[in-house]
Amino acid sequence: MARITTIALDADDTLWENEQFFRLTEERFTTLLRDHTDSADLNDRLISATMRNLAFYGFGAKGFTLSMIETALELTEHRVPGPVIAEILAAGRELLTYPVETLPYVDEALEALEKKYRLVLITKGDVIDQERKLAASGLAEYFAAVEIVQDKTTAVYERIFAQHTEGAGHTVMVGNSMKSDILPALEAGAFAVYVPHRLTWVSEQADEPKNHPRWAKIEHLGQLLTVLDTFATQASHP
Repeated sequence: MARITTIALDADDTLWENEQFFRLTEERFTTLLRDHTDSADLNDRLISATMRNLAFYGFGAKGFTLSMIETALELTEHRVPGPVIAEILAAGRELLTYPVETLPYVDEALEALEKKYRLVLITKGDVIDQERKLAASGLAEYFAAVEIVQDKTTAVYERIFAQHTEGAGHTVMVGNSMKSDILPALEAGAFAVYVPHRLTWVSEQADEPKNHPRWAKIEHLGQLLTVLDTFATQASHP
């Protein structure tokens, strides 16, 4: 019987905090615009613009900053004052400087996993920012390979599993996004472990798979090894 040899992990909101800083920036954005528009749906308009622009700017702070500026222009019919645009740009730059705060059990889990498995980091977003966060986290040494991608699709996972693992059937993907980390990895033939975060952006939400034998849900990474032991008895050649 085949065994699991590789654990692939997401980064943002799986290994370290990320979404909370975007929420703080959203709050700052709405505060800046309240004196310049009567719109009651500032957050909804910003989310709509951000999701619309993903195809152009991708995920990350830079694209989010451009979407904030676009939303400010739309909501004020291009009358937003220059100083407000400057504040929005400053808020976007600040997103690139927040300290990296690892989540509970991360260090202990990676140390234990490294002794038994090959570890691969699979994260999406701006390359420079993701590399900065990985370096600042102090976790880079645990990973045999790092993949920073524009989006996480079934085809992307198939490529990564073929390049960095012994095959999808020997691999477990771990992450906090049902849409990006779990469902496409399962479709690619891997196992998957869902670790929900208390904050999840709307575009990353999706329904949990029903009656699927190769996925599990845990509360934190401290529970991961126990789940992997269960998966080990299910692993089979792809």
